[in-house]
Amino acid sequence: MRTNIETPIAIATDTLDVIAPGGDFAPAQTANLFRLTDLDDPTRPHKLAEVDLRALRAVADWITSFIAKPNGDLGRAGPVCRFVPRALELNTLWLAPERVGGRDAPDVAQLVVGYEKLFLDAKPVEGEDADYKSIIVVFTDLPADRAGALFDDVLQRLALPSYADDGMVLGGFFETNQGAALYNSSFRPFTAPVPFLLMRKTVVTDWKFFLDKEDWLALWAHRHGRSAVPALAEELRRLPWQAKRD
Repeated sequence: MRTNIETPIAIATDTLDVIAPGGDFAPAQTANLFRLTDLDDPTRPHKLAEVDLRALRAVADWITSFIAKPNGDLGRAGPVCRFVPRALELNTLWLAPERVGGRDAPDVAQLVVGYEKLFLDAKPVEGEDADYKSIIVVFTDLPADRAGALFDDVLQRLALPSYADDGMVLGGFFETNQGAALYNSSFRPFTAPVPFLLMRKTVVTDWKFFLDKEDWLALWAHRHGRSAVPALAEELRRLPWQAKRD
């Protein structure tokens, strides 16, 4: 499964129905969203079970020590994800712990839809800063060897309609994810220590991930319209044919 690494809140106070680990419906709400800085705040994490707190801290450490840093194997300059450093500055990256136990893909997909609604209502809704908000749903009890198949099924259900209807990009990260970076097929940037699903707003540079997917590329072009043309032109100007023509 390939995932977009060009990733990267003031959260609405409404609650939304999602599947709870015990099988009943429970509200997804701001109380379950944690900034990375919250994990060191003694007034918040004490409400979390130890297993959930450990999982969130593992993901937070991975984000700050790997995703937000440059890497010589990435194949381009800058951090592994260009959006994360700014998101950390703006405090627009949130972690949400969830336990799914043995639940199947339809249940998990419905849970994720609840977080999508929170994400869409979150501020900023428009403007450049909106590109830097994201919610990471961390599945604290999901074994890595089950994550790939589960995420594939969930994304099969949600990824395309979420993009087409709401301009949201979803991606799965887990320890054995073999998805490669765009500029180096040997670099594996999606191998998170704890399985999670990332949701973020689409950006115009996402076309790079859709070149071999005609339906996705068409949706991208429809969503970004005229702004798509300069984004493509900027990239094309760097290609060798331009130098040969000159």
